[in-house]
Amino acid sequence: MQSAPTIPAPHVLRTRAGDYIALMKPRIILLLLVTALGAMFLAARGAPPLGTALLVLAGGSLASGGANALNHFLDRDIDLLMTRTRRRPLPSNRVEPAQALAFGVLLNVAAFAMLATWVNLLSAVLTLGATLFYVLIYTQWLKRSTTQNIVIGGAAGAIPPMVGWAAVRGEIGLPALYLFAIVFFWTPPHFWALALLLKDDYAEAGVPMLPVVRGVRETVTSILLHSVILVTITVLFVSMDDMGWIYLGSALGLGGAFLALAVRLLRQQSRKAARALYLYSLLYLALLFLVIALDGSL
Repeated sequence: MQSAPTIPAPHVLRTRAGDYIALMKPRIILLLLVTALGAMFLAARGAPPLGTALLVLAGGSLASGGANALNHFLDRDIDLLMTRTRRRPLPSNRVEPAQALAFGVLLNVAAFAMLATWVNLLSAVLTLGATLFYVLIYTQWLKRSTTQNIVIGGAAGAIPPMVGWAAVRGEIGLPALYLFAIVFFWTPPHFWALALLLKDDYAEAGVPMLPVVRGVRETVTSILLHSVILVTITVLFVSMDDMGWIYLGSALGLGGAFLALAVRLLRQQSRKAARALYLYSLLYLALLFLVIALDGSL
């Protein structure tokens, strides 16, 4: 007699679910959702329709998670060489590459269908465009070929605010382009600070990150330059009719702290200073978009 099929134990199922959640990089998704939600509040001049907001958050989570899963699939050779990433689901053989590929594609198909059906086609196209740019342009090409990989590739992560705006307004207005620019110029100093911490890992994997190819001095100088551009754009954003003194004061205060940490990093060129800027950059973007949502609603 044939034995009955073995049913995976609950802890095995939890482990598998955890691996697939890890493929989605949920911490990255959360920050992207904050930028999309901030744009929705600004576009709606208050709380956006609850149904629309929930659909954008759900669709954005699926699309971003799917893009990250595809990133895992394409970067599995690099991840195996880096101490920080070699325990990810693919390098450690807990998830098969074909499964990660199918998972990423399925999530993006579901996201596109959800947004196109229940929100609008523009938001769906923007979301799909972000995934394609991140996977094909950044991960597959730029990341492995140029020190400017994150400068150009950061465009993918800057699209969620445009998705949020488009979901409410059905078009892409000047405020949405400003929001795109804020995230676009926030990305290099944020990611280069992290790259300083992981410089040896990137060198081992042969990834041409700026600190690996050009050195620490040029990297911290570039961080300061992009930080100045970033803060300038956030201040110029007050020229939009929807923004007021609450936003301006917050942009100046948050931006001043960002610049101070960038200057400190330029002077010290230490891991401690790089870590401080990296961690603050996460808080900075979240708080800035929360203020945008608040001030834009008043």
